Amino acid sequence: MNKKEKEKYQKILLERKQEIVDVLSEVYNETKKAENAGIGMDMADKAESSYTKEFLLNLSDTERKQLQLIDAALGRIEKCNYGICQACQVQISKKRLDAVPWAPNCIHCQQKAEEESA
Repeated sequence: MNKKEKEKYQKILLERKQEIVDVLSEVYNETKKAENAGIGMDMADKAESSYTKEFLLNLSDTERKQLQLIDAALGRIEKCNYGICQACQVQISKKRLDAVPWAPNCIHCQQKAEEESA
């Protein structure tokens, strides 16, 4: 992978990272609002608020995991091993990196890992 391609992926990763940070910040603010709004609510309102809070926290867990993958990919760019499968050490296809720029594994190894975890 040449320098221009690495810079392209680095830019994409940094933009996605900022989007996630913005979402997590918004989730945090919404959770705080829900906690503060809990005073003086009836049971139905509290149940709805609880569901919303749980939904937002689950969303943030997914976003946090993606953020970790993005940070790891940025680290691989710095170490000059970005685009190399972490499992089998073969080049990850550009098509896969275009779709999932934080992918640590080639499609074959990712499918194998998902089958083993299922």
